[in-house]
Amino acid sequence: MPGGRLTQQERQQIALGLADSLPYAEIARRLDRPTSTITREVMRNGGPTVYRADLAHRATEHRTHRRRPASSRGPESVPQAHGRDAEAVAAYEEVFTTVLMASGLPKMAARVLTCLFTTDAGSLTASQLAERLQVSPASISKAIAFLEGQSLVRRERDERRRDRYVVDDELFYQATIASARSNDQLVATARQGAAVLGPHTPAATRLENIARFLDFISESITRAAEQAREVLHTRPGTDSDGIAQPTPDAG
Repeated sequence: MPGGRLTQQERQQIALGLADSLPYAEIARRLDRPTSTITREVMRNGGPTVYRADLAHRATEHRTHRRRPASSRGPESVPQAHGRDAEAVAAYEEVFTTVLMASGLPKMAARVLTCLFTTDAGSLTASQLAERLQVSPASISKAIAFLEGQSLVRRERDERRRDRYVVDDELFYQATIASARSNDQLVATARQGAAVLGPHTPAATRLENIARFLDFISESITRAAEQAREVLHTRPGTDSDGIAQPTPDAG
């Protein structure tokens, strides 16, 4: 019904419509829904290029499950710093988590990474993560193990000798370099195949072209990461080149 929640079948129709490059208004007409409903559904689940019906439906079920009486203490009731809108923050975290899942992260790893990225300190203990996400310590441990294996978080000890899990300025740089270097084995294997299959044969040419392409991509990514590395160290009050910006009351 137009006023009810979207069903999984409707979300699949939305995904098909996006794949066919249909405008939101046309998708809405076919589903007998307001255009605004389709627009909100797509944008809160990563946008038209990454929208996936299964992930969107899962995210909605998660939102429904998380809703608790006002008297209970859950993620929405945690006081927000800097005057942030708690509801807007929660909605954004769901969008960010869905996009990370679409990029290939498991659901819990995506939730943990989102939690760390949206925390001003950029670090939390396992117990803090479990409390904020309302999950078991075992779930946090498994997610952290995966993220550490992907070089997406690092572990450090605080003054109370507790393990803290950190996302810092260098992690995205290191993960990008590791991703670029992960192509090296495929490049070497493709070139090995080109030699085995014989020079100047179509199969060998295909493999050599793959190797050259991946070589170029890896070198370009590495060079770009080195050039842009300082951007990750930009602090509030400076622009992307590290130049201090005047405060609002500055003359």
